[in-house]
Amino acid sequence: MNTKKIFFLFFLIAFSVCGQDSISQQTVDSLDWDVTVIRMPQKQINIIPRGVRRISPRISFNKVKALKEKPKKFVPPLFWKQENLLNINLNEVAFVNWNAGGNNSVTALGNLTFTRNYKYRYITWDNELRFRYGINVQEGRSVQKTDDLIRLSSTFGFRRDTLTNWFYSVKTKFNTQFTNGYKYPDTSTPISRFMAPGYFFFGAGTTYAPDTKKFNLYISPLTYKATFVLDEDLSNQGAFGVEKGKNVFAELGFLITNTWEDEIFKNIFINHRLNLYTDYLKSFGNVDVDWELNFKLKVNEYINADIGTHIIYDDDIKFDEQLADDGTVVDPGVPKVQFKQLLGIGLSFAF
Repeated sequence: MNTKKIFFLFFLIAFSVCGQDSISQQTVDSLDWDVTVIRMPQKQINIIPRGVRRISPRISFNKVKALKEKPKKFVPPLFWKQENLLNINLNEVAFVNWNAGGNNSVTALGNLTFTRNYKYRYITWDNELRFRYGINVQEGRSVQKTDDLIRLSSTFGFRRDTLTNWFYSVKTKFNTQFTNGYKYPDTSTPISRFMAPGYFFFGAGTTYAPDTKKFNLYISPLTYKATFVLDEDLSNQGAFGVEKGKNVFAELGFLITNTWEDEIFKNIFINHRLNLYTDYLKSFGNVDVDWELNFKLKVNEYINADIGTHIIYDDDIKFDEQLADDGTVVDPGVPKVQFKQLLGIGLSFAF
């Protein structure tokens, strides 16, 4: 073999070794289940995005300031809504050398209200306690009472789901007065006293109370009503529907109550409360009415003007009773519509 052939054969062997595929040069892992894994080499990224800082992160506390106040603790949400409100209305009239005449007078009315309402998912519980008392002082006359009320009401409701606004409800209510009432100007013989009368209602029914409105409608087809006359003189007269000599008069009837509060115009609020009751046993269809309608004109946070009316009709309360000389009742009298109107400017405090 000549030199040229030996050199050509050597060249072919070297070319075949250097020209093999690079994949065959990688490390090959063989697993027990005949799977071949080819590990590709990782290449370094040469192009670095703008804004990336290739430095080691450091933490500095140079600009950190200590808290001035302690962090507040987490307070779980409450489902109670409470309100304490004191409202005082004053009216004053004064005359000096007034040709048309008139008496100087001052009228004051205080209204204290406590409300505690609970509402969460299936349960609602509304509670209200109200005290109201008013007096009128006129020059040359004794102090006269213009308003007197103690009222406590509580309604508990349960609903089957959170979509409906109708609740199965149980309601109780009690109201009476603080001091003696008179038929002015006669102040010798009281016509009413504390717990004479006193009214107590207890019943079960259904309540419609939307979540987003201050509207409440209660319907009870079964309500017990008790009228208390704990004063002996008034009891012996058979006042407020009780039998003579008795202290309690019980009824069983149908009760509807409705309350509504809303801002009808800017800074003008309406408050409506209506009670309708009829007795099944004694006089079904003869409805006792107790309706209050009040408007509050809000001047600012503390000053407001109040305009209100109150209408009462109760078949058990008689007027124009006539007695004989020996004290026997000649005419028991007739029931009449009782009407009261209120207009005043007052102060309001929430606490």
